[in-house]
Amino acid sequence: MEFDELSQSGIQRLADFSPYLDQIAGVAREMGLRQRSNLVQLETELHRQWSLGQNNILSWTPLDDSILILVVPHYAIAEYTSPRNESNRSRVSARFITELISGERQLSLPQMQKVARLLEVEPVRVGLRQPLSGHGIEAQIIEKMIRRYSINYVASRAVTLFDIVGFSLLTPFEQMTQLNSLSYSLNSAHAKMLDQDVGINFARSSSGDGFYVWNRDNGLEANVNLYHFMHIVLADNAIARSKSASKAVPRLRACFHVGSCYEFHQAEGLNPTTHDFIVGDVTIELARMIEAAMPGQILVGDFMADLGEEYIDPVQTQANLDAVTFLQRAQGNLAKLSGLEFSGERVTAIKCYLTGEHMGSGQFNIRRLHIKDKHGLSRVAYNAKVNIYRDAARPILLGIEDKKLAAALQMA
Repeated sequence: MEFDELSQSGIQRLADFSPYLDQIAGVAREMGLRQRSNLVQLETELHRQWSLGQNNILSWTPLDDSILILVVPHYAIAEYTSPRNESNRSRVSARFITELISGERQLSLPQMQKVARLLEVEPVRVGLRQPLSGHGIEAQIIEKMIRRYSINYVASRAVTLFDIVGFSLLTPFEQMTQLNSLSYSLNSAHAKMLDQDVGINFARSSSGDGFYVWNRDNGLEANVNLYHFMHIVLADNAIARSKSASKAVPRLRACFHVGSCYEFHQAEGLNPTTHDFIVGDVTIELARMIEAAMPGQILVGDFMADLGEEYIDPVQTQANLDAVTFLQRAQGNLAKLSGLEFSGERVTAIKCYLTGEHMGSGQFNIRRLHIKDKHGLSRVAYNAKVNIYRDAARPILLGIEDKKLAAALQMA
């Protein structure tokens, strides 16, 4: 197909391609139609190599007038690290595969050759209509395209789970309206944070009775922003519940945890979805915690958040943050949300804390809750409270008090 033909008949492909363009600010001004058509052609070839979900595209390397991509059957990723594998692939460690599907997917040519040799896979050469311009935006878009046709491992990701209480007892119509109400609260919270110049690139995945929600951005600040995002969602929901006389607004319980996960895109029809799905240790922990949560309760997992090298304290050399210290950081970060409004009333203060017994002199300890799940496995969690104070309105009190914790929870 000639370029002029593509500029006319390729409009639909450009429309399908738009999710990548929309996610990068200013791209419409900085990329011409020829560059776009070049990437549309690449998208078409990636889709063909993906083969309806049969394969994963792990890495890419730019060449003069083409790129190399590493295409592996989805089942082979597990086989590479299986101890029962008697082929030469057994020399590939789980750590190697994890590193390969973590972080940036662009490799140098020597790196691509080494990885291909270890995996015993021949890289696929994809010709382009014209060489890549070297513009950073092109590399960013190609990264997003490769990830869409692959899986991504994140070692430390904050995720919150919103669960609708009594969801299975509702009529189908009530379930639909309550899920819509929760979706609105998510969108409303997102808008409120953006109004305060607090960035959160949130994604969500259905849990059946609610949503897993996470920040696509990584790092300590991104995790803290997600924790505050949870507060705002719950506050919006609480206000909506106070105004509703029907079952249109759900009663929620929520959990927050930090852990590892895999992110991927499922096939939808003949294409991978543009939205993300996650599964991993963090979602498993959240699912077990939420089973023990009371209506209205907020539980925080007992985690160690990996902050990454850019957050290492040069004095303490602390690259990890436990849940208690994380919450202390989150409280100190709340000044960014000053000026929030709920129902027209400006927020004057927000206090978030983990509850415990009163020790006298205004001091409280932090109670560790030992939760045993249906599989007999035990885990530690903390009960969280959030108090949102407003100018001339009653405060919004989220979570439950320590003294009201369910007796079913075995406490240390």
